[in-house]
Amino acid sequence: MTSSTTTDATVDMLAQKRLECLDSLNETVETSTRTGLFCRGTWDGWLCWPDTTAGTSAYALCPHFITGFDPNRFAHKVCDEHGEWFRHPLTNKTWSNYTTCINFDDFEWRQQVRTIYETGYSISLIALILSLGILSYFRSLKCARITLHMNLFASFATNNTLWLLWYRMVLADPDVLRDNGTPCIGLHLVLHYFLLTNYAWMLCEGFYLHTVLVSAFVSEKKLVQWLVVLGWAAPAIVITVYGLLRAHASPPDDRIQCWMNESTYANVLVAPVCISMLLNLLFLCNIVRVVLLKLKAPAGPQGTGPSRTILQAFRATLLLVPLLGLQYMLTPFRPDPGHPYERTYETISAFTASFQGLFVAVLFCFFNGEVIAQVKRKWRTVFLRTRTNSYTATQVSPVRLQFVRCGPHVPGEEKV
Repeated sequence: MTSSTTTDATVDMLAQKRLECLDSLNETVETSTRTGLFCRGTWDGWLCWPDTTAGTSAYALCPHFITGFDPNRFAHKVCDEHGEWFRHPLTNKTWSNYTTCINFDDFEWRQQVRTIYETGYSISLIALILSLGILSYFRSLKCARITLHMNLFASFATNNTLWLLWYRMVLADPDVLRDNGTPCIGLHLVLHYFLLTNYAWMLCEGFYLHTVLVSAFVSEKKLVQWLVVLGWAAPAIVITVYGLLRAHASPPDDRIQCWMNESTYANVLVAPVCISMLLNLLFLCNIVRVVLLKLKAPAGPQGTGPSRTILQAFRATLLLVPLLGLQYMLTPFRPDPGHPYERTYETISAFTASFQGLFVAVLFCFFNGEVIAQVKRKWRTVFLRTRTNSYTATQVSPVRLQFVRCGPHVPGEEKV
């Protein structure tokens, strides 16, 4: 979509509302039996105002498409005693009062929620970058499972970065939302693509564990190759369908303000996430069954129980699957706007969504037994080498000094 096309979405919506308003006002004129002074109905660019008796005010719900306006509040337009719409003293133009559309208490609360999001995404991003650095540094950790972990970390890190850009460059600038240009819509699509990859890679983690435990004879190399395709390509298909539907099939109201408003087509994104969570839960239930059977089975010559690393990965995945999808599992129970529990719900969603990356890094890297062992081994090596070098230097230097001083002088060698 071009920038002019996306901007036209807002223009088309307002033009449609203007035509509906004028048609309604014309019908009112034809059937009206009003007498006395009154202000004729008008379109002010945002809302339609009906004929209003002189000395009274007309009220209308605030427009939902203006950022920061509460659509449950009312704007008003004053008709003076002379049957003229109120004019603003500074501009001398007819003026509608939209100042009451802003709920300052709600605005401050939403700013606090936004701060939670930005803080969580920032902390998670730092943890993910550290995790990627650690896993990349230790070559001895390279294996199929760690490859999946690194792809998962990369997906979360990119998604967190894009969310921070969204909050700083889009939501913080009303002009960007109003212009509704191609860059911010593109950011919206790319951001949600990486959001989908987060859950796609969680599904890959669960499927990998399930396959390794249930299928004894499987090529891990080929399995990882297929999972890499699934983790990155499947979300691309979903986001393409979502973008085409919302760009061409949705009403004008769904194509304004960088597509940040709620849309029925958001279900195209929510459905794959819920399916991914459901499949992971099924995988994990079967993994629990297989693990319990193997733990109860008598150990053979080589042992039949699952390895310690597989059990660690299983515990981490078991914790992460319900944790990462908490905000989606609670979607059916989302309170209506203005409900007493709305703020509680939004706060929980902010914490669970923004700190997901931190949870992933902690469970799959910082609490990973293999990683901890490698870090300790490296720390001991560096620390002991430093102490050994220091000890050797203090012990050898006097000996060498004594030998040089006491031994015969060799021509060409400087005396100490």
